[in-house]
Amino acid sequence: MTTSPPGVRAEPASFRDPANRVFHLGDDVLRGLDAQAAEHWRALTASAFFPTLVAAGKVCPTEDAPSALVPAAVGAPWAAVLRHERIPFVSHPYEWSFTMLRDAALLHLEILRDALADGFTTKDGSAYNLQWRGADPVFIDIGSFEPVRDGEPWAGYRQFCQTVLYPLLLTAHLGVDFQPLLRARVDGIEADQLRPLFGGARRLRPGVLTHLHLHGAMQQRHAEASTSDVRAQLRAAGYSRELLLATVRGIEKLVRRLDRRPPASHWADYQRTCGYSARDRAAKEQFVAAALTAGVRPRLVLDLGANDGRYARIAAEHADYVVAVEQDPAVVDDLYRALRAEGQRRILPLVLDLADPSPGGGWRGAERAGFAERASADAVLALAVVHHLAIGRNVPLPEVVDWLVGLTAPGGAVVVEFVHPEDPMALRLLANKPDGLFPNYRRDAFERLLAASGRIADRLELPSGTRTLYRTVMGG
Repeated sequence: MTTSPPGVRAEPASFRDPANRVFHLGDDVLRGLDAQAAEHWRALTASAFFPTLVAAGKVCPTEDAPSALVPAAVGAPWAAVLRHERIPFVSHPYEWSFTMLRDAALLHLEILRDALADGFTTKDGSAYNLQWRGADPVFIDIGSFEPVRDGEPWAGYRQFCQTVLYPLLLTAHLGVDFQPLLRARVDGIEADQLRPLFGGARRLRPGVLTHLHLHGAMQQRHAEASTSDVRAQLRAAGYSRELLLATVRGIEKLVRRLDRRPPASHWADYQRTCGYSARDRAAKEQFVAAALTAGVRPRLVLDLGANDGRYARIAAEHADYVVAVEQDPAVVDDLYRALRAEGQRRILPLVLDLADPSPGGGWRGAERAGFAERASADAVLALAVVHHLAIGRNVPLPEVVDWLVGLTAPGGAVVVEFVHPEDPMALRLLANKPDGLFPNYRRDAFERLLAASGRIADRLELPSGTRTLYRTVMGG
């Protein structure tokens, strides 16, 4: 990787394509193009399909920028520099629910279909080429577009299978959550990993035989052949753009049919079973709203343990953007479907285990940033979360507070709920633990930790008397 000049931060995820490097300069997201990539960009802007997709919000708005904004890398200067619309929060596909990944896949295929009809293709098929504006997916990899060459297959097909289609098949056909496997490798799930799970009659399930078994066999067959040899064989066999379009339509039809309605989840009904009275809930909602309007309007709010999104929706009324984090993929899927039906563009639901958040991944652990590196929020909501981490997951209370502080930007606020040891939910967790294991799980100890990290600006004991809310300003 090339060392970036002062003030310009290179995006590690783009280093694999030196002709297309992404840089950050303040709030600007810039892309440096070499001569060939710049030529493709000019052809793209003159096409019919690309401006239409941008206008529809399906592709990230992009414009030419002064080349001097990004100094040249080693070698010739950039032939062109682009400026992209900034995505409010960058997420990774293994943080998405099943329906989110499926909707992102359908958008990717729609874009590819429109591009092929206008003489273009996408050289990549990675799920990482998509991001979100709330519940709306958006394609961000402008550098992936290039003119299509007749007789050649879709270059991104293998990536699409490994990062999109195989995870969907795993969950839709076997009921296995794809997130842990997709998180394990930045390049996705290999066919050889999945084929043993789809033997016997499972081979006949939609998409499995063609895109898993036959595709895996073809990969083995051509393992020693060069890419140019494979392309020559396909051209000789009469492979055409029409056949490619038909293949894309077939994949699109398959993906649209894939579905999974997960079984009932304990967390799906948590708001009803968690023990809040109507007075508790009303007081809590008022406290959260007041905390978010006490200072400058937050640009980014994290709602940790968002469940059905009740407080994320309140936050969205007072903030530019909300990332709603929940551990259970089924709960996140229900929330996403609801937000999508509402047309919500300011709440992004994500699958994330708070006790095991997304680490850095890829080359040197920097190609895909970990959750903590991406999350510098103006406000963090940690409502009914601390006892689950401190008691349920055995995370020391000082570590919990330190983690919340680390997710908060300087001057930002942590809005946190402390569930007292005598609360029914805390007692339920403690019942499964040895006596005396959590002597420091006390309200006074928690308040001292908060006070050492910032200024406790507000506190409220809920009417039930067993829960207390705090607004703590970091660095105040």
